[in-house]
Amino acid sequence: MAEVAPSQAMQRHLVNFISLLRSHDVRVSPAETLDAMDVAATLGYARRERLRDGLAAALAKTPAEEAVFHHCFARFFDRSLADFARTREERSAEEDAVGTDALSTDAVSTDTTTENHRASVEQLLDEASRDDAALAELLATPLLQQLRNNDSTALNLALGEAAASVGLSQIRMFTQKGQFTRRMLDAMGEEQLRRTLARLEEQDSPALEPLRRYRDILREQVRDYVEQHYLLQAEGQNARFMDDLLSRTRLSNLEQRYLHRVHELVQRMARKLAERHARKRRVYRRGKLDMGRTLRRGIANDGILFHTHWKRVQKNKPQLLAICDVSGSVAAYAKFLLLFLYSLQDVLPKVRSFAFSSHLGEVSDLFAQHPVDKAIELVNWRYGGATDYGKSLQDFARLALEDINSSTTVIVLGDARNNDGDPQLEIMRSIYQRSRRVIWLNPESRRAWGTGDSEMLRYLSACHFAAECNNLTQLERIVDQLLKMNR
Repeated sequence: MAEVAPSQAMQRHLVNFISLLRSHDVRVSPAETLDAMDVAATLGYARRERLRDGLAAALAKTPAEEAVFHHCFARFFDRSLADFARTREERSAEEDAVGTDALSTDAVSTDTTTENHRASVEQLLDEASRDDAALAELLATPLLQQLRNNDSTALNLALGEAAASVGLSQIRMFTQKGQFTRRMLDAMGEEQLRRTLARLEEQDSPALEPLRRYRDILREQVRDYVEQHYLLQAEGQNARFMDDLLSRTRLSNLEQRYLHRVHELVQRMARKLAERHARKRRVYRRGKLDMGRTLRRGIANDGILFHTHWKRVQKNKPQLLAICDVSGSVAAYAKFLLLFLYSLQDVLPKVRSFAFSSHLGEVSDLFAQHPVDKAIELVNWRYGGATDYGKSLQDFARLALEDINSSTTVIVLGDARNNDGDPQLEIMRSIYQRSRRVIWLNPESRRAWGTGDSEMLRYLSACHFAAECNNLTQLERIVDQLLKMNR
């Protein structure tokens, strides 16, 4: 069977599919969109599996994106792609061949009865149109021809054209379904059918019922088409909406059923920050000989290497110390800060973490020996309890104070509620003086700082920066700023 070049309608269909992929967080650049167009033009649309594999190779870059691609492809192209490449005559011939092999004698009899009824209905319409020019004009339109001939291929194409013309790919909310259904019906020419039905109803014409049936069939197909596209488009948009909602919700308020999704969201945020702040190679006058550049510069001197060029990667690994309060009131926040930091190992390769409540200990080895989630569980189990910032700062000074230098950033996550104990402010000031910066993240509202047993206002004098941080959006913004300062 000869392949058919992609039509303009199918190209728009493909663009809408790529927009759908983007709404499901599959990154597709303009250049990759053009590649997908070339793939579709080369492979054609007659063979669904071949087109699927070709587009997957052009658009999906990771196993996760490939899984999303296959899910979206199966649902977006639920109507046969062959409709865009095969003629109606070929489809009818195949259907007739299948029907001849499969139908029993009773089924053939039933089919004959159905065909006789359909012929009588069509004859009734033809007779009524002889004396009604408006009805004859309606029956001659492509829409009525498709409905009368039950031409599903042409009707599917018309639905796709109408969907593209009214921007169905922009549907986002269920309240828009009726609006887009009406727009598509108007784009397909249903208004002429409605006017004719209104006039025939006044005349009590025998052609009224057959035309009503065609109108109802058309409306049902358009409603189904809009419903399918709403479900498909809304899936990605609703996922984005849910992610945005979770990223702005206080971490302590997250329900258990959302934790897995929040973990994925943290990993995605961390990957984005890692790509944004990845270290760039820098060229120095000493290091490994850059032979390629040296030879190129020697061409002007007949290959004599008058000038040598060197390359070296700067190894600048700032130290980051994370001190996390894992007492009951702050444990949820500490969990996600540690998850964030240990997802950024390529950008911040030297992270030491400490956990405390009544006493403090270094937990870096737990993250080296276990997956992040398991390590966080062990941290909470070992160090959870009542809070004593003074005793914990003393433990920290014994373990790590001498290791702090001008390239060290110290992040403290805690609510600074010390149960009226000694805050050991002098230790915090010593950390402040030795380090490059001290950042304090407090999950409580700023209005609550300094109230009750909170020592936050006193600790502010020993911090370079302090911020309210109780959701993922705030955490991402602060970590982003931290990475910028360490570049």
